Amino acid sequence: ATPTIAGIQEEVALLQGKTTLPSIVAGIRPERIPLSFVQQRLWFIDKLLPEIALYNTPIALKLKGKLNTEALEKALNLLIERHESLRTLFPAKEGKAYQLILPAFSINLATCSQNLGHLKKKERTWIVEKLAQEEANTLFNLSTGPLMRVKFLVLSKEEHVLLITFHHIITDGWSMEIFFRELSQLYKAYALGKEPVLKPLSIQYADFALWQRECLQGEILEHQLSYWKQQLADIPDLLDLPTDKPRPKELTYQGAHYHTILSKETKDQLNQLSQKHDASLFMTLLAAFQILLYRYTAQKDIVVGFPIANRHYKETEELIGFFVNTLALRTIFEENETFVHVLSRVKKTTLQAYHY
Repeated sequence: ATPTIAGIQEEVALLQGKTTLPSIVAGIRPERIPLSFVQQRLWFIDKLLPEIALYNTPIALKLKGKLNTEALEKALNLLIERHESLRTLFPAKEGKAYQLILPAFSINLATCSQNLGHLKKKERTWIVEKLAQEEANTLFNLSTGPLMRVKFLVLSKEEHVLLITFHHIITDGWSMEIFFRELSQLYKAYALGKEPVLKPLSIQYADFALWQRECLQGEILEHQLSYWKQQLADIPDLLDLPTDKPRPKELTYQGAHYHTILSKETKDQLNQLSQKHDASLFMTLLAAFQILLYRYTAQKDIVVGFPIANRHYKETEELIGFFVNTLALRTIFEENETFVHVLSRVKKTTLQAYHY
């Protein structure tokens, strides 16, 4: 919205003159800590679809070289101690879920390890893939937990695989970057026989959830709900894409992804186009994607969901927890409009979605 330093300076000056939400601080907690709004969404989906591991977050980490198992175990356990989310459960009382933070929860690599060193390489590879798939598809119980599982596979003296599976309700993509960055720092320190030093966290996820529940209510909440009710009123039930097979009667969740790399020349041109119209590269690509869907389906009303990090406050930047939200971005096409017209409306819709 303000792509220049001068423009940002003006925006900051305006914001400083307005009443803002209170800072997120660690305070007195009630006996039952409520879920954040995004956690509540996942808890509801888990109850709606209890037999599908839809929100498992599996990680397979291949470790090569001499491994200090004791240092790795200590690093994992200090991370669990440091971030309350990793030892949080979600029981319910009278149908209402709350956060139950365990005082302690630890990983013992010896009890969760499996030695595959005696197998031939081909069979070993097959077993690792099989175990990884099983871990990824094994259900979690949000009430009893734990919501973080570890399996440690020993392939040889200098080759290991660490399988870590989280339920999405305690983590997200941003959190994974924090997890592995801090795990690396802690492991290096312990492996060298030193005491690790990490900057203390000013708050925990539960503090954020309490702050959110306190702030987002009354007029503020109604204002946001009103926008989304209006924005998503009468959206189409389906995007009728032409496919090479009939649409299944029930959702299978058998998704896939397509990976491509744009040339530097194309990216430079896209950046120039974006800058010319005061839009971000994301907005330009979203406009192009929605036009493509419009061309394929001939549907004038196109809604696309996109994840957003949802970490608007400095206090949340270093926390492991579930913050990510999905924004439904809608464009209604008109006859004979140019790409620039579409981009202008996509920009407006996107900025409003970020605001609300």
